[in-house]
Amino acid sequence: MSEILTHAVHDTANADLGAHQPKPTAVTEGLTEASVTAYQSGRIATGLWECTPGTFTARRDGYTEICTILSGRVTIEVEGQDPEEFGPGDVMVMPSGWEGAWVVHEPLRKHFTTIDD
Repeated sequence: MSEILTHAVHDTANADLGAHQPKPTAVTEGLTEASVTAYQSGRIATGLWECTPGTFTARRDGYTEICTILSGRVTIEVEGQDPEEFGPGDVMVMPSGWEGAWVVHEPLRKHFTTIDD
């Protein structure tokens, strides 16, 4: 019988995500991000991500992302839709093919799970 391990991140508000790096799709100069993957197997990955205030573009090509905002506030802008603001405790799903802009109003931290197509 193989051993099944529990993968966990405790104290998500203060967990170390490593050094911040420039966000490649940043519209706002100086916007940075950091992340840590807590678990990855096959088509699924989950972890924590954070970024500094500003705007960046994003696409979900080949995977769906489900995330819960842990801290901070963000407005998501998708062409043809009204902007929608998210904050702590809010959950959003960005299906494969999703495209939009994130307008981060204050430092933002989220828990994410991605599922490859």
